[in-house]
Amino acid sequence: MTVTILSDMAKLPGGRNGVPPSNPQIDWQSELDRHDRWLRMVAFARLHNPDEVDEVMQEIALAAIRQAAPVKDPAKVAPWLYRLAIRQTLLLRRRKGRQRKLMQRYVDGMESLSCSGDTLDALHWLLSDERRLLVRQALTAMPDRDAEILLLKYAQDWSYHEIAEHLGVSHAAVESRLHRARGKLRHQLALVEVNQNG
Repeated sequence: MTVTILSDMAKLPGGRNGVPPSNPQIDWQSELDRHDRWLRMVAFARLHNPDEVDEVMQEIALAAIRQAAPVKDPAKVAPWLYRLAIRQTLLLRRRKGRQRKLMQRYVDGMESLSCSGDTLDALHWLLSDERRLLVRQALTAMPDRDAEILLLKYAQDWSYHEIAEHLGVSHAAVESRLHRARGKLRHQLALVEVNQNG
């Protein structure tokens, strides 16, 4: 989808091959493709809806092409895209409102764990599915920044260095945020389990 937008933008006057004329050293199509997966995680941590994440990614692609103040240093592309992703998710959230029904629809619509009878028995499948549901519920109750950093660390399997580089923060800040986020996740999981058993 991002590639389509970029190829359409390349047809506009002054743009060629998806690269803004003001900054020919950065190939935005390649940069957006390279950063697509983790930017989606960042947006998903805030929106919890794949359709809205797609919408944010379209806005990010358009903003990258239209830059009012072009990024001149290729090393600063990832932090710039991160800030842009945060801004676009906030704008989308403001426009559509944050609705609990939307989150519940997503949770209900999640695909079940697919597994063969040879590898996992029914009890193991049920327990795994229940654990995933508990973690998902706990993540949705957490602050966005905490859910985001946990998803980048454990769903993306990024190192502390990779998170710091992409978010434009220090290694110590990543350690501190992850430590707090893990504590909040443990607390939320305990609350979810109490609510389900109570």
